[in-house]
Amino acid sequence: MRLLPVTLLLAGAALAQAADSDFLQHSKYEDIPALLMSNDKLQLTVLTNGGAIANLILRDDPDKLSPYWNPSRYARETGRKFSGYAMGHFVCVDGFGPVSAEEQDAGLSGHGEAHTLAWETKLSRKENGAAVVAQSVKLPILQEVFTRTVRMVDGENVIYVQSELESLLGFDRPVNWGEHATIGAPFLEAGVTVVDMSAKRAQTRPYPDKPQAIPLRLASAKDFTWPMAPLASGKKVDLRASPEKPNSLDHTTCLMDPSRKLVFVTALNPSKRLILGYVFRRQDYPWTQSWELYPADLRMARGMEFATQPYDVPRRETVQTNSMFETPTYRWLPAKSKIESRYLLFYAHAPEGFRKVDDVRMEGGKLIIEDRKAKKQITLDASLPL
Repeated sequence: MRLLPVTLLLAGAALAQAADSDFLQHSKYEDIPALLMSNDKLQLTVLTNGGAIANLILRDDPDKLSPYWNPSRYARETGRKFSGYAMGHFVCVDGFGPVSAEEQDAGLSGHGEAHTLAWETKLSRKENGAAVVAQSVKLPILQEVFTRTVRMVDGENVIYVQSELESLLGFDRPVNWGEHATIGAPFLEAGVTVVDMSAKRAQTRPYPDKPQAIPLRLASAKDFTWPMAPLASGKKVDLRASPEKPNSLDHTTCLMDPSRKLVFVTALNPSKRLILGYVFRRQDYPWTQSWELYPADLRMARGMEFATQPYDVPRRETVQTNSMFETPTYRWLPAKSKIESRYLLFYAHAPEGFRKVDDVRMEGGKLIIEDRKAKKQITLDASLPL
C-alpha cells in the first residue's frame, strides 16, 4: 500500500484543551500533539493532529513495547524523512486509497481527509469507572463530520471505540472507510509474529506486470483460502507469519466470516508473549486487508486493515466493482444522516506456549481468546457491549 502525500491543514482553534487528569494527559508523540489516555492496565497515545492511535503499551511491561508501526522512527534510524500523521492505527475516511485526477485538483489527498487534519477534543470525563474521550473533525472537501469516542474501563485490557460519520449534503452517496491498523517491528518479528483472523475466502491483490521496488512473492489476482496463499512460484505459503528472511511487499484481502456477527483479527508475538487484537461488527467492516511490507532491513510493517472495501483503490473503482465474493465493496451514507461503526481492541500478555488464535468471542462480560491445539485460553474483562 502506498501512502500518498498529505496536506497538513491545521486549524489551531479547533483544538479544545481538555484539562489534564488522572486518565488523560496532553503530550507529544514524534513531535506531534497527542493525548495520553490511560487506566491501570494500558496507556494509549492518540494524536490530536490526524487522530491516529499511535502508541499502546502495557503499564506493567518493563520494555514498554508498542505493537504499532512507527514510520517516523524508521525514517530517523535510516536517515530518511517522514511527514504526515499516518502511523500506527489511523482512519481512512472518507476514502481509502488513491484519488482521481479531478479529486486531486480539488485538494483531496489519498486515504481521505480525516488523517490529515487537526481533531477537536469534544469531551473528556470519567463515567461509571470508564474514561471517555471524544474527538471530532470536519472534512471540508467531503462535507462530512467524523466523530470518534474512545472508552477505557478501569481494570481492563480492552479499549472500546465508537465512530460516527455524518453527511452535511442532501443526497445519498457511497463512502469508503478503512481502519488502517498497522503493526511494526520490533513487535513484528520475522518468522515469529503471527496474524490470525476469522476469515476463509481471500484473494491476492492484482498487480501490474512490471518490476516492483521490493519484490512480490505472491501470485497476482488469485483466490485462495486463508491463510494458505499461492506464491508466484506456484507453491503455497502460510501468511500467518512474516518470512524468516524478509524481502517482499504483498497485499491480500480476506472476506470476514459471514456467519459471525462479531469478527476478529489478532497479532501475536509468542516469543515476547504479547497479543494485540481487534473485534468488530462484520456489518460495519466486511473486509480485512493484509498489507505486508517486509524489507530486508527488518523495519517491517503489516496492516490488519478492516474496511468497507477489499483493497485501497480510488472511489470510482470501488463503485464500479460493486461487489466481490457476493459482498458489497462500499457503504452508503444517506443524505443529511449519520452512520456508525463499533469495535474494540485489546493488548495483553499471552501465556507460555500460546501460538495461534482460533477464536475470539465475548461472553458474559469477558473476552475469550483461544488456542485450541495448545488447550490454552486468555480471558480478559470486557464489561461494555459491542
